[in-house]
Amino acid sequence: MGDRALITGGAGFVGLHLARSLLADGWEVVVVDDLSRTGPDPALDALAGDVRFVRHDLTAPLPDDLAGAGGAGAVRAVYHLAAMVGVARVAAEPARVLRVNLLTTLNVVDWCRRQGPEALFLSSTSEVGDGAVSTGLAGVPVPESAPATFPAPFLPRTAYAVSKLASELLVTHAAAEAGFRARVGRYHNVYGPRMGHHHVIPELVGRILDGESPLVVYGTRQSRAFCHVRDAVRATRLLTEHPAAEPLVANVGNDAEEVAIGDLAHRLLDRLGAPGDITPLPAPAGSPDRRWPDLTVLRERTGYAPEVGLDEGLDDTIAWYRAARGGR
Repeated sequence: MGDRALITGGAGFVGLHLARSLLADGWEVVVVDDLSRTGPDPALDALAGDVRFVRHDLTAPLPDDLAGAGGAGAVRAVYHLAAMVGVARVAAEPARVLRVNLLTTLNVVDWCRRQGPEALFLSSTSEVGDGAVSTGLAGVPVPESAPATFPAPFLPRTAYAVSKLASELLVTHAAAEAGFRARVGRYHNVYGPRMGHHHVIPELVGRILDGESPLVVYGTRQSRAFCHVRDAVRATRLLTEHPAAEPLVANVGNDAEEVAIGDLAHRLLDRLGAPGDITPLPAPAGSPDRRWPDLTVLRERTGYAPEVGLDEGLDDTIAWYRAARGGR
């Protein structure tokens, strides 16, 4: 048996790209997913003969034999990516977001206590640090050491950030008690093929391809530093496979390029050969004016540097979404 990894949410966006990366390096991969956000998926079907797939609702306890034969310790690395995400879903169901994200992390942590993997990686979010910027407690770029503060605690989207901060604490403290390595990656605006349709880049691409003109764009003056999924997967693996015994919490993103949302929209319009008119509207409530990661921890620990520039990444993403629509 070779190295074995277990990926929760492995049928999702980052999860499937991560599974491909691990398989390419000879890992055995176990994917755990309830398929709640996945319809017919040729990309997932293509991995059917290469991964062990387990359909399981992670709000229920995980069975000990989840990863198949091999007994305790058979899994070297667990990547916990499953979660309720997306601004629209969070705004509509904040209580469910808290319940699902906390229960899934609790159940994964309990399974790791029993099974003893070498490392547990948790996908977290830049939103844990956003409040420190809006309240003036930290500047941009935002380090992991910035205070976690929630200036609008009862705003629905705060439920997501709180669920992820609580999950970070669960993973790091449980690891200290149980003896596995804790790794937390705070993803900053990861994008790319297969990310769904309810995030800024694919949503804009979809509306441009539908012929919307002028294009409605929310928060045109806000800025983001977008990270292509290939870079995010590489950073995730570098962080997880790092041998340090102590917990590592690191921002994952691209600190080389920052772009205003209005400028992003114009880049997409230009690439798609569409008219360049936009209608600017206010940003959603609670959305930060800037988001740009401090990658010092990740870079110093792993040597990571982003490799996929925004123009290359946008072309890659547009090509995938066009193909998914039959080339339209």
